Amino acid sequence: MRKATYRWVVVAAGGLLSCVAIGSMFTLPVFIRPIVTETGWSVTGISTAMTIAFLAMALGSFALGSLSDRVGARPVILVGSAMLAVGLAWASRSTSILEFQLIFGLIVGLSIAAILPPLMASVTGWFDTHRSLAVSLVSAGMGMAPMTVSPFAAWLVSTYGWRSSMLVIAGLAASVMIPLSLLIRQPPTLDDEERPMASGIAAGQSMSVGSALKSRPFIVLMLTNFFCCATHSGPIFHTVGYAVSCGIPLIAAVTIYSVEGLAGLGGRIAFGLMGDRFGAKTILVLGLLAQAIVAFLFFFVRQLDGFYAVSGMFGFIYAGVMPLYAVLARENFPQRLMGTIIGGTGMAGSLGMALGPWAGGLIYDTFATYTWLYLGACGMGIGAFLIAMTFRPFPKADMQAATA
Repeated sequence: MRKATYRWVVVAAGGLLSCVAIGSMFTLPVFIRPIVTETGWSVTGISTAMTIAFLAMALGSFALGSLSDRVGARPVILVGSAMLAVGLAWASRSTSILEFQLIFGLIVGLSIAAILPPLMASVTGWFDTHRSLAVSLVSAGMGMAPMTVSPFAAWLVSTYGWRSSMLVIAGLAASVMIPLSLLIRQPPTLDDEERPMASGIAAGQSMSVGSALKSRPFIVLMLTNFFCCATHSGPIFHTVGYAVSCGIPLIAAVTIYSVEGLAGLGGRIAFGLMGDRFGAKTILVLGLLAQAIVAFLFFFVRQLDGFYAVSGMFGFIYAGVMPLYAVLARENFPQRLMGTIIGGTGMAGSLGMALGPWAGGLIYDTFATYTWLYLGACGMGIGAFLIAMTFRPFPKADMQAATA
């Protein structure tokens, strides 16, 4: 099959992989209340499992992204898909909060690290045009998760309990993701595969891993991704719990995820198209400012229609900005380093994601309210916006001189 055709097969497979992977991980917010009811474990304790998962993602993203640069994306994604199914099945049998935290946190977190960075790195390598749109379409799979996996999990847990429901999700992950992993192929070599370092490196010298990791664009991307993910991780994880604490039934509260996911699907496509037209950095900066403003609006929400409105805006924005990090990485670094670069920025993002579940659980257990969580998220969002303003791509003049 020709490159022009097969690259869209990779996008389709990547979208489904990301949907089931993220959807499986984020069944925990749906299961959290039934777990508390059955086991008596605290909200903070259960939320800590997600925090550990994000920390494991952070540690694993860089290492597994770098591994995919050496051995290819397919074997790493295949192993990650199998690990995800095993982790979910094992966590469903946990008999103590510590066991649950370690199994769900470590195994599920590492499995996601083995799937997403190599997948994004592979997709960016297949496209030299329409790159923002292609990455956004793969990321759109994550937006489909709240509309598909989350409602399915809510129906399961209301009928069969959380242990059986998590086991079913594990089976779904194995049956869907393992075959899809086999469709991921190495991207063809593009014209800029051996792109040299732009500034501070002698002309003609290729970019090394060390010079890439010490470069200003990489450091700024990492810091921006950390604060960006810290902004939306708490609201993503705790909004269902917040809605339930406001008196909204669980089944109705879960539909907030569906609204957020549907809006996020549109946001990914819209931001991808705008990124291709106006530049990824410009759209990223504007999106980060909007994300901070909308996070603040959660402070005033108490009714279901209010949750729908604010979550829809929030999902549209945060989902839209996330694929742009991979686009900026590919615009500034060679394909042969993409697993390392995207894994590194993913590590920073995972650390930011780890903050929200733990902080939100602690806030709720301490104050019996989630509202202060959203004020903190707004502050983190302002930080992401200010850092993104400092991003400077490698100078094109230096790039051309280096390739002469």
